[in-house]
Amino acid sequence: MNQRCGILFDLDGVLLDSEGNYSIFWAEMDRKWPTGVPDFAAYIKGFHLGRILAYFPNDDVRQQVLDRLKAFELNMSFDFFPGALDFVQRLHDAGIPMAIVTSSDQKKMQALYNRHPGFPALFDHIVTGDMVTKTKPDPECFLMGAQLIGVDIKDCIVFEDSRNGLLAGRNSGARVIGIASTLSVEEVSTMSDLTVLSVSELSVDQVVHVKRK
Repeated sequence: MNQRCGILFDLDGVLLDSEGNYSIFWAEMDRKWPTGVPDFAAYIKGFHLGRILAYFPNDDVRQQVLDRLKAFELNMSFDFFPGALDFVQRLHDAGIPMAIVTSSDQKKMQALYNRHPGFPALFDHIVTGDMVTKTKPDPECFLMGAQLIGVDIKDCIVFEDSRNGLLAGRNSGARVIGIASTLSVEEVSTMSDLTVLSVSELSVDQVVHVKRK
């Protein structure tokens, strides 16, 4: 096994089965306070919260959206895709350095940890949206994740599902495994080195030896 390999996981839509719920939430916010952005809920996937809120018209509205988001996330079920945690555990047991690289903020992540206390221990580091200054498709978050786990980005594999996330992975110089949970297989394939429907389809050996297209 290539001991220099590192893994950088997006969270929502890759491990956590939550993108459908977020799409409903953001579409509702866009209906209530129109942003003028076509298909807003799909367009913002992979953006950190600060950038999303900037599309709303004023501070009062942004605060109302933020309050609703907090309530929404407090009541989320935080369900993982079938087999996702088992897959992460196998990578962890193989001694592969790993980080979560998510656009979610610390408050949302704390709510996740409250539901799944053992989750953070599976990873060497967790990069959240409030730790970076540039949002996906900028590669800053993945470059930070690679630095934190001590693996050159060219030796890392990014797991992503959204258009902005896949582009960020590509832009970073990492190899990219695309998860077709949000977009079609055809669209994901144009931005990834390997495309699957779920991480549960993969073996550790497949991951560490994935080839660049």
